[in-house]
Amino acid sequence: MLKTRILTALVLLAVLLPVLYSNNFTAFAVVATAFFGAAIWETFRLFNPKSNKGAIVALAWTAAFAWTFFFNTQGAAQTFWFVISVLAWALRFAPSLKTGLPPLDSVGNTLLSLTYAVALVGCFAAIVALYAYSPLYLLSVLVIVWCADIFAYFSGKAFGRRKLAPSISPGKSWEGAIGGGIAVLALATLAIVLAGEQLAGTFPIRVHARLGWAATWLVLILIVAASIVGDLFESQLKRRAGMKDSSNLLPGHGGVLDRIDALVPVLPLAALIGAWL
Repeated sequence: MLKTRILTALVLLAVLLPVLYSNNFTAFAVVATAFFGAAIWETFRLFNPKSNKGAIVALAWTAAFAWTFFFNTQGAAQTFWFVISVLAWALRFAPSLKTGLPPLDSVGNTLLSLTYAVALVGCFAAIVALYAYSPLYLLSVLVIVWCADIFAYFSGKAFGRRKLAPSISPGKSWEGAIGGGIAVLALATLAIVLAGEQLAGTFPIRVHARLGWAATWLVLILIVAASIVGDLFESQLKRRAGMKDSSNLLPGHGGVLDRIDALVPVLPLAALIGAWL
């Protein structure tokens, strides 16, 4: 399993990094649209595990996404999608970690699935916006979430005692979450202090240049918290649907949603902050 996981990760990096830095917008659009389609298909499966219409629904949403963000010459009101996504996470998805999810066969589930699909649109709209600013800017936001996840894992293994959300994801602990947050703050601080011109266009350095130290740390803490909420919400969806992974599209890793769950709330938030800056 570990060998398969590493091999898949290497293949993904071999595809994604050249696309990010090739300065080929068509290649970027194709890859982003493909990942969006996979994420929408997996979302449909999590909300409607007994239905076989996922491919049709995913195709319709993917076509609409591609048209809106890659073919519409008038451009898309991206900030609108960022605001809607951030509000959805703050007002609906995050509270559900405490209140629970509606039954699968209910109107509430249908409404929630549509809201989550809209949040996915906001996530991928943010990818487009952050990439348009610069590939490094997009990558710097991704690295924040990846660092939080990696250090949370090791901190939880070493110090984890108090469960963060035992009924949703028993393996996660408060100590792990705090350790991940501390690591992000420390690494971002080092990057700001020591970085030269090569990192001047990254998210933490841009926030610091505009807002100063205190606000930068608060923004980073908010991003780490949002990544945890995104991870837990998808875990909640999988637990309700009786699935271990959102799909098996990525051998050793599960599905696309399993790889981007923490990014779904973070990217629109980061894009909204970036637009304000």
